[in-house]
Amino acid sequence: MIELNYFRGRIVLTMVAVPQGKDLCVALFGGDTPHIGAVALSQPRPSLKKDGSVSATTSVIAVLGHKEDELARLIASRLAGSLGVIVTVSCGIHMDEATPSELKDIVELSQEMTENLILQLNPLLQGAAGPAGRP
Repeated sequence: MIELNYFRGRIVLTMVAVPQGKDLCVALFGGDTPHIGAVALSQPRPSLKKDGSVSATTSVIAVLGHKEDELARLIASRLAGSLGVIVTVSCGIHMDEATPSELKDIVELSQEMTENLILQLNPLLQGAAGPAGRP
């Protein structure tokens, strides 16, 4: 298990990643009221560019009235495409009276956390998955 905690101003975010065999389960939560707002499932696949790179197909389910769907999709797609494994991302961040600047910071911090996670998981997952994440 890997846990990342990032802070900026009054923003506090936690990302927890749990490898599950060849797959990866990730939770991103924080703010004043952590919760589950959206869940994304992403599966790596050969890129449609046909250049040998790996991309991902991602499906998202959002809780009614929540806005974390795009953030969950971005993180899950990035992780699946980079690591070559199936990924789930549960995302729930609520900040009372968040400013536009704070919302931008949440996205930036989440992206930084995702890149950090990729760096930490790449050596652990090397060889765990075949091409495009599956044998």
